[in-house]
Amino acid sequence: MLASCYLLHLHSSTCLSDSVDVMVLILAWLLAIATAQTFASQNNYKDALSKCLLFFEGQRSGKLPPSQRLTWRKDSALKDGSDIGRDLVGGYYDAGDNVKFNFPMAFTTTMLSWSVLEFGNSMGADHEHALEAIRWGTDYFLKATSVPDSVVGAVGDPNGDHTCWQRPEDMDTPRTSYVVTKEKPGSEVSAEIAAALAASSMVFKDSDKGYSALLLKRSIEVFEFADKYKGSYGDNIGSGVCPFYCDFSGYMDELVWGAAWLYKATNTPDYWNYVRNNIVGDVTEFGWDSKHAGINVLVSQWAMTDPNNSNPFIPKADQLVCSILPESPAQKSVTYSPGGLLFKPGGSNLQHTTSLSFLLSVYAGYMKANNKVIDCGNNVVVTPAKLVDFTKGQVDYILGKNPLGMSYMVGFGQKFPQKIHHRGSVIPSIDQHPQHIECHGGDEYFKSNSPNPNLLTGAIVGGPAENDTFEDSRSNVAQSEPTTYINAPFVGVLAALL
Repeated sequence: MLASCYLLHLHSSTCLSDSVDVMVLILAWLLAIATAQTFASQNNYKDALSKCLLFFEGQRSGKLPPSQRLTWRKDSALKDGSDIGRDLVGGYYDAGDNVKFNFPMAFTTTMLSWSVLEFGNSMGADHEHALEAIRWGTDYFLKATSVPDSVVGAVGDPNGDHTCWQRPEDMDTPRTSYVVTKEKPGSEVSAEIAAALAASSMVFKDSDKGYSALLLKRSIEVFEFADKYKGSYGDNIGSGVCPFYCDFSGYMDELVWGAAWLYKATNTPDYWNYVRNNIVGDVTEFGWDSKHAGINVLVSQWAMTDPNNSNPFIPKADQLVCSILPESPAQKSVTYSPGGLLFKPGGSNLQHTTSLSFLLSVYAGYMKANNKVIDCGNNVVVTPAKLVDFTKGQVDYILGKNPLGMSYMVGFGQKFPQKIHHRGSVIPSIDQHPQHIECHGGDEYFKSNSPNPNLLTGAIVGGPAENDTFEDSRSNVAQSEPTTYINAPFVGVLAALL
């Protein structure tokens, strides 16, 4: 009817009425499509968040609880700490090996806590799983800091461990405990643990007040130790942490980071004065080693409401944003693949993508709350919505919207890495192969061309090369190994999109 009206150039009330009806139908149809696409996208992010958190259960060390969902993993490292007469059972293996490196583990715990503090209300049923993931880390850190004026920096001889290809349930390599003390300090690992305990104390403030108070009390004690006895753990327990997790940026950024978290948790002016009196320089680095950019974003939350204290934190946070966004004329701190993935130098690139995307997600929220925009120059004005669009693009790339159509999260989508660099995933589980597998007994599985028998659901691998190519190979560690500190900030980014 509508078409015939137009063909005959008729303008009767009937034709006009039909025209309106059809246009309404078309608009409704378009709205339905948009709504369906949004719903599908939301469901994808919800599924990705669930799997992202499930990954941490695959990294657990110690006695696993009845609620363990990745059931191919079993109890492991049940005598950790026995070499120094302490109970150090628990915590997380950092990546595809069986060592507990407490520096990146603490950063992982801090990031999980920050994710919940900012975006926990968007996590739905996964909120409880996020709390479980945090508590698995904090329970261990309470053990690692239980002796005054000492902090455990790592458990497990890394060189012995990396020589072998064993399941964590079988490992018989030395489980050496590496401890920093007054005489042999380690300010970076101690201060990062203090940050993790302070951040997590706020997470549990409503649900478990006693536990929250214990975490905060311990955080204050550990920070005092880290600040009073300054020194790098690489100089004092280097055999247990280097070259794997040497601190290349110095320990002052961790001390300022720890003080910032303690100020957020306690509102004690001394911690705020510490932050202001020890301002660190780098603007664009953030990860397990360098906390500089994270400090500026974290502090900006309260600095935005206090113009007297906004400098230099907010200008530096703005500078970070302008150094990342492709359309900004500012000098870049990152590059991009042809497919649009953010890159920084070094291996395991997705750690940079997830960590920086997290900071931008958080900063977008602070900007929105304060009606703030950023002028990057050349008429490039950055709004909170623009930051959200940017992070969404990075998330979508990781989840499969890329030149290869490859999801870099194991178990998400139809196409994802099958041969990740991860001992527990590569070697048949105890359920399938109950016999003990010795040091080099797993080599045959490492060399196999078959997919890994155990799906480490939710694991995000190191990611593609800068030309968007990806080698699905256990030997390509930089591309195929997952880590806890890739996943932890991604939890927050996904929750922000929900």
